[in-house]
Amino acid sequence: MVTAAPQDQWRLLDVQAHDTRLSQIAHRRRALPAHGAVQEMRTAVARIGDRLVAARTTTADLERELSKAENDVEQVRRRAERTRSRLEAGQGSAKDLQAMQHELDSLAQRQGVLEEAQLEVMERLESSQGTVARLEAEREQTAAELERASAGLERELADLDSQAQAQSNAREDAVAGIPEDLRALYEKVREQAGGTGAARLHQRRCEGCRLELNPTDLARFRQAPPDAVLRCEECRRILVRTPESGL
Repeated sequence: MVTAAPQDQWRLLDVQAHDTRLSQIAHRRRALPAHGAVQEMRTAVARIGDRLVAARTTTADLERELSKAENDVEQVRRRAERTRSRLEAGQGSAKDLQAMQHELDSLAQRQGVLEEAQLEVMERLESSQGTVARLEAEREQTAAELERASAGLERELADLDSQAQAQSNAREDAVAGIPEDLRALYEKVREQAGGTGAARLHQRRCEGCRLELNPTDLARFRQAPPDAVLRCEECRRILVRTPESGL
């Protein structure tokens, strides 16, 4: 059985208080709302980026389509100009001239169709370019919000890290001088009992599991020497006796 001077057992409560605070800080660090906000913004930036890539691809395709449409119109226009020049020069027989006039009429119709198609592509391209501009602005704004949120998160984490370091330093001071066997027992119990290795015995109640000791255990504890390290029969945590223990 592990034994230790009462003052060394009392120091376990200080160590436990620091360990509890360290656990709380670690939990708070993991549960900061800013973690979720930053992740949501990262996801939003990525999604906007995907939409922007698709919009830019569509715009590039439409630019090529418009270039082809412009070339098609230009080819028809040049051919019409050549035919019109020949017609105006009166080159060829009457039949040839009639054929050239018919060709001009056909080319005019063809040019009209192509120009209408060109206009439709231009409108689609303008809309796509507007989408690209809107997504670029949206991504820039969201990225700026992400940067601000990330900076805020880093500040919160740095503050918690500072608190944790202060608690760790204080814990080192509290644990110094505690006998090695008592310290080892405390660490073992703390690992097994979910982070709480030592608890006060207060008003006949274990403050670890919050259960009141039965008469048999109370009688045994009353008879235990001051240096005996007591254990709660329910949760197996180290029980530290104080003037308020009710023994």
